[in-house]
Amino acid sequence: MNIQSLSTEQLQSLEQELTAEYKSFQAQDLKLDLTRGKPSSEQLSLSDSLDGILTGNYKNEDGTDTRNYGGIDGIIEMKRLGAAVLGVEQNEILVGGNASLTLMYQCVLQAYLFGFDGPDSAWNKEEKVKFACPVPGYDRHFSICEAFGIEMVNVPMTDTGPDIEALTDLVKSDPSVKGIWCVPKYSNPTGIIYSDETVAAIAGLANIAGPNFKVFWDNAYIVHDLVANPGTLANVMASAKEQGTQDSILQFCSTSKITHAGAGVAFLNATEKNLATFKKSLGIATIGPDKINQLRHAILLPNMDALAAHMRKHAEILKPRFDLVLSALQEAFGDNDLGSWESPEGGYFISFDTQPGLAKEVVSLAGQAGVKLTPAGATFPYGEDPNDQNIRIAPSVPTLQEVESAMQIFVNCVKLATVRKALA
Repeated sequence: MNIQSLSTEQLQSLEQELTAEYKSFQAQDLKLDLTRGKPSSEQLSLSDSLDGILTGNYKNEDGTDTRNYGGIDGIIEMKRLGAAVLGVEQNEILVGGNASLTLMYQCVLQAYLFGFDGPDSAWNKEEKVKFACPVPGYDRHFSICEAFGIEMVNVPMTDTGPDIEALTDLVKSDPSVKGIWCVPKYSNPTGIIYSDETVAAIAGLANIAGPNFKVFWDNAYIVHDLVANPGTLANVMASAKEQGTQDSILQFCSTSKITHAGAGVAFLNATEKNLATFKKSLGIATIGPDKINQLRHAILLPNMDALAAHMRKHAEILKPRFDLVLSALQEAFGDNDLGSWESPEGGYFISFDTQPGLAKEVVSLAGQAGVKLTPAGATFPYGEDPNDQNIRIAPSVPTLQEVESAMQIFVNCVKLATVRKALA
């Protein structure tokens, strides 16, 4: 379908046809949700053996009674697993509660109020604090910045990660830029993997940035592959050590989309120096994490082989849903310019771009037809997509049949919005 080549009469006829189809969808009174990248109940059930897995034995391998206070940086077994997942040293891992987002917030809090290198390094002593935000990106990252009054600066994403030339120019020219948000593998929402060159460039940013610069490396999907031979991600901490910038790296991941989302385990990777500073503040707020839950996870996922086998089960559930979405998009838009999208090899999202100026209308139409989508603009700071074209699709929770129905409606809404714009 080439909209530009259609006459007004042809567009009017097509609009009537699409509107009739749209009204038939509305009549079905569907309630389908493609908003957030949550594991489905089927995925959560993969880890139900966590319940009762300790069989009354609460001591870990070094004899610690996990029912008691203490151990602020986590049990040794989970530090070992976190280090293996991220490819870092075990003494550079802190193990927390279920949400890596909590650790990210706490690290921003540390940097903003107290600093990682003494009180004078605190960001709040600066006249202005800014963050580089690759877009489209993760809305919860942006919410943290908004909570602290940190100004966000858009950096365009490419198919190899953030636009390095634009990012380098920004960081080099503006010392008030104190950090960057990154989802380097299966980026939220585009699903791309940062190239080796991009990883190295970001790892070295502290060498050209103003003082106290930090890279917030949210490696949420590092093991969430959907294909047998996925692309690989370079090791950001190893690259930073080569460039002498290791103190700028704060890396995060968790098991929240691996085991039970509301009862997982989160990891923070940082240098021993940064961890010592962070633990000093953390020790004022807590006497220790849930070590019982950490021990449960250590038994369920004792090593990388066990983790890989577990993630293959997730892929078996998730991949058919992704395939449905991608095949629907290809069938509807593969031979025209009504939209563009990425075909990720893992993660939880598919990023779709409408023609400029149509994302809000598509999301609105879909909502009125029973398909709930993430609000248009959510993948940009302040909820403002300057081109109003990016839509994030999260197909993990609905059933296969629901995903198929949702995509029929989505395709109709994209076409309808595009035709109506052409007529207007």
